[in-house]
Amino acid sequence: MGDEQEPVREAHASGTGASNLGSVTASRPPSVDNLAKSLEDGGATPHAMRVAVARTAVEAWRNDQSLDVVAEAQRRLDELVRQRPLRVINATGVLLHTNLGRAPLHAEAARATYEVAVGYGNVELDLSTGKRGGRHDYLSELLSAATGAHAGTAVNNNAGGLLLTLAALAAPEGAVVSRGELIEIGGSFRLPELMAASGARLIEVGTTNRTRLADYAAISDMAVILKVHPSNYRVEGFAEETTYGELAELAAARRVPFVVDVGSGLLDERTPWLATPPPPWLSDEPGVRQTLEAGADLVLFSGDKLLGGPQAGIIVGRGDLTKRIATHPMMRALRLDGPTLAALTVTLELYGTGRGHEIPFWQMASTTAAELAERLGALVEVVGGDTVRIIEDASLPGAGSVPGERIPSPVLEVAHDVDAIWEALLRARPPILARRQASAVLVDLRTVDPSDDMLIAERLRSGAAD
Repeated sequence: MGDEQEPVREAHASGTGASNLGSVTASRPPSVDNLAKSLEDGGATPHAMRVAVARTAVEAWRNDQSLDVVAEAQRRLDELVRQRPLRVINATGVLLHTNLGRAPLHAEAARATYEVAVGYGNVELDLSTGKRGGRHDYLSELLSAATGAHAGTAVNNNAGGLLLTLAALAAPEGAVVSRGELIEIGGSFRLPELMAASGARLIEVGTTNRTRLADYAAISDMAVILKVHPSNYRVEGFAEETTYGELAELAAARRVPFVVDVGSGLLDERTPWLATPPPPWLSDEPGVRQTLEAGADLVLFSGDKLLGGPQAGIIVGRGDLTKRIATHPMMRALRLDGPTLAALTVTLELYGTGRGHEIPFWQMASTTAAELAERLGALVEVVGGDTVRIIEDASLPGAGSVPGERIPSPVLEVAHDVDAIWEALLRARPPILARRQASAVLVDLRTVDPSDDMLIAERLRSGAAD
């Protein structure tokens, strides 16, 4: 069936690769194989995928014989290729854009990833003895220095960290959690379902908006007390929650671990890596160090949010508990690979050596409005026209971090052919993602590397002229 000489209407001479298709008539199309060979994609797509696209286009023609099969096949291949992982310029102003991979890595962290990925590394080798070593020995020391914890470990993401923690410490017994903290985050991930997957029994206490210490204390058969910081929503008004200190005392009295999932990964509420005081938009975000100081036995958080590193789920706290977690059979399914471990290591070292301000997330978050306005002014000069202006708006931390908080920022407003401009930016190489509103496209340079400013300007100018 590889040649499949199915009837298809004549391919236009101007169609991509039409000269390679041989004789094509209204009742006889090119073969699927020849059609696949004629498609243009820069040589990246395997032939088998191109054949699948060509075959699908032929099938579409069978349902609509007015269809240009060559153009249809090329369109489908173009759509497929655009799903291939690419670098994207983030002009949305969302610093931790989940759809764009959250935190960009520091160049040194990316370099460490590359060096380990293209060669071999001491992932589980003790270079002092030449014998097998611990994957997380150095990382544990780094995490201790960064957070004040006794020990630490890491897995592939924060959901994995919570799954493993509950499996190691709570299953098959119960984990107590407030009803107001049974969150759902992106991708329809729900905490109750993850807890069930861990084998731990969910024990809900309190109500959506009010959970008191007495609600926790009323449970007699708990194995873990779990508190989850609501990183992607906020309960306001008639609300009440139990403090970390109160829950730590109850857990100690019951001789069970007190586990806190702070989610976003702010290492220290004092942000000592910044030259300025902590920014106002961090005022309600719990720091890992402060949560441990309040009595938590374990604190869980993400590596690719406010920490500014690679995707990872980090677990810090008591040494005996982290050891139970690290030796649980599920750890092997969730552990970090060598390149990710290298990137996380360098990220934490940057904090420890006084260079945390260099991490891209904190660089972007700390960029002043004056600096942004100056860069935007240069864009306006290049783009020109009376439909482009600088307005006051706000950037967002993103990725479910510090919900409701905004970072004041000037942005570029393009109030002309909104859909066409937005699509022109998205079709650029590399693609540029901006914010689209009903009456304008907004370009926020807070999340753009300055070296990409003129790429955006040129694309805006050419897109407006199209």
